Formats: sequence, structure tokens, C-alpha cells
Amino acid sequence: MPQPIHPLEAARRIRDDYIRYLRTTYFFRDEALRRQFVQALESPGFLVRGPILEASPPFQRGRSIAQLIAEGILHPAFHRLCSEALPLERPLYLHQDRAVEKVVAQRRNVVVATGTGSGKTEAFLIPIFDHLLRQRERGELRRPGVRALLLYPMNALANDQLKRLRRMLAAFPEITFGRYTGETPEEQSRAEALFREQFPEEPLLPNERISREQMWESPPHILITNYAMLEYLLLRPKDSEFFDGETGRFWRFIVLDEAHTYSGARGIEIAMLLRRLKDRVVRSEPGRLCCIATSATLGRGRRDFPAVARFASALFGEPFEWDEQDPKRQDVIEGVPAKMAALGAPWGEGTDALYADLIAAMAQGEPLNRLAQVAVARG
Repeated sequence: MPQPIHPLEAARRIRDDYIRYLRTTYFFRDEALRRQFVQALESPGFLVRGPILEASPPFQRGRSIAQLIAEGILHPAFHRLCSEALPLERPLYLHQDRAVEKVVAQRRNVVVATGTGSGKTEAFLIPIFDHLLRQRERGELRRPGVRALLLYPMNALANDQLKRLRRMLAAFPEITFGRYTGETPEEQSRAEALFREQFPEEPLLPNERISREQMWESPPHILITNYAMLEYLLLRPKDSEFFDGETGRFWRFIVLDEAHTYSGARGIEIAMLLRRLKDRVVRSEPGRLCCIATSATLGRGRRDFPAVARFASALFGEPFEWDEQDPKRQDVIEGVPAKMAALGAPWGEGTDALYADLIAAMAQGEPLNRLAQVAVARG
């Protein structure tokens, strides 16, 4: 289980490492000059300030996956799919709840415009899983072919998503997934050797496609890539299995993460790329694909949501709406912070005793609920 980060200790360690790097990189032969250089580096506030800790209020909670199943919105097979990585009973954030209902029940395209660490991934993965579970019930999931494309601007983000899917789908081998980027080996033997080298403690899941050969033979249900590789996939004949024939007729979702990066000239290029993709897989038929964009920095609040909806419409070539008077036509979903009254006493500057107790509790590895108890006890 990952250990919690001690923020004050982490800040001190980063500062010390950087000072050590500068001392060894810029080594003065003159001892007096060297001593002055080190004193300047280590003087308070010269190199870094802080650390500054920002406490952000949590987001409002909505319904749990179990409640959405009970209300007939999500498929009952989530009872089997859910695990510690995707809890069945834990309430979703309100924006996750709204995104799921918009996509699954209302069949709308959505922009999930919430902050970093707010669970944007679940906002699109839960609807994708629901679609795949319904296909499984109809016996269609046995057929290979892409159902959902997750498009990332950088390989690092694609790799993070791959790790999450491994955790979520470890006990559900019927749903297949794979990452196809420049890092993906062509030969299966090379891919297996590389996997064992990079993840010696992890088992290779039967539902993960780790080589290009494997994906050409049996395209995964969930395909992860970046926009540069998608350009190549659409051009190369050997990649046609993703888009054409029997394995290319199941497309349903296109997800763009970090959508704010697709502005200006790059945005025009991505818009054209998506239109070529839609023409290839659904003959540009409106409404065949569900389009989802996520971003932590699109717009500056509700006043910009009409512009955000227009941006998404232009990017995907599909309808996104924002009508302030009609909730059914509000396709931009924001994170809603919990009300301060629900959090207890108002936040403010703590006492020296409070911070001393918190530091001691963190040093002992106390859980978050214990830290909250310390804060309450100290007012």
C-alpha cells in the first residue's frame, strides 16, 4: 500500500537535494567565495519560499455505483466488476454522478471541467464499462474490436491510465484493453520480456494487449493512444483492423483528456483528425459516437460554459450544449465543492500548538481521520 507523503519533510528534502546539486555543479576554487555561495543558498527564502500548504475543500458527494444500479441507470454486473479500485458502495463525487447519468441515461456528449485529482477518469470510465457490460449480456463482447478510444496528449498520461485499468479490470478478464504508442513493441515475445523487466512484481493480465501483433490480431475493447499515433494508425494498412471490417464496427466512445491543450493550430489539427476517424468508423453519422472531454482548466467558471460547449462542438464535430435555464441541455459538468457548513468549523489560521501536533501525528504515520481529530481537539 503506498505510504502517505509528509508534505513538510518532502519540501525539505527537495530543497536540500537542489542545494546539493547546485553546490556540486558550481564548485568555486576560492574557499571564501565558495563559503559565501553556500551561505546564500542556505539562507531562508533565498532559493525557495514556504512550504505553502493549501487546503482545498472536498467536492460534494452524489450517489454510489450501487445506488445507480438500484435506480436502473447502471448495469447490475457492476456488482462483479467493482473492487477496491472502483468501490461499489462509496458515494461518487456529484460531478461524477452527473456525468454518468448524462452519458448513460441521457446519451449526451459531455465536458467534465473539474480540478486536478477530482476523479475525471471515473466520469468517463464508468459509462464505458456500463456499455461493455451491456454488450457482454448480449453476447457481443466476445468479439474483438475497439469500443472506446482514450486519447491523451502525452505518453506519461496514457501510461498512468493503463495502470489504473490494470487495477480496475484485474478481476474482470472479459473486458480487454491496450496501449498503442511509440513505446508499444511490435513482437509479442519482446513485449512480454519488457513487461517482466518493468513490472517484475505484477502478473500479466490475460485481458491486457501488450504488443502491436496482439492488437492487430485481436483489437482491445478499450484502446489508449495519443493523437500523433492515431494519425499513423489511420494511415497504415496493417492497423486497419482497428477501424475496418468485422473488428471495426463496434466504435462507441471517443475520450479526449486534457482537452484544453487542443487549442489554436493544434486544435484545428485534432478536429480534422477526429473527423477523419469518425468518417472511417461510423461514416460521419451524427450521434453514433459519444464524445467526452475532460480538463481542469477549460473556462473560468459557469460564465464561460457556453464558450466551452462551443469549443467542444467545434473540436469533435458533435453537439454540446449549455443552456442556463435547462439542466438537460447543460453538457459542461463542473466540480461542486462541499458547503463549508457541512465541514464543521470555518477554516482559518491554526495555532503553533495545532501545527506541532499535526507534524507529530504525520511523523508517526497517523491516518487522515486521526489528523482531523487532532485539528478538532486544537480548535
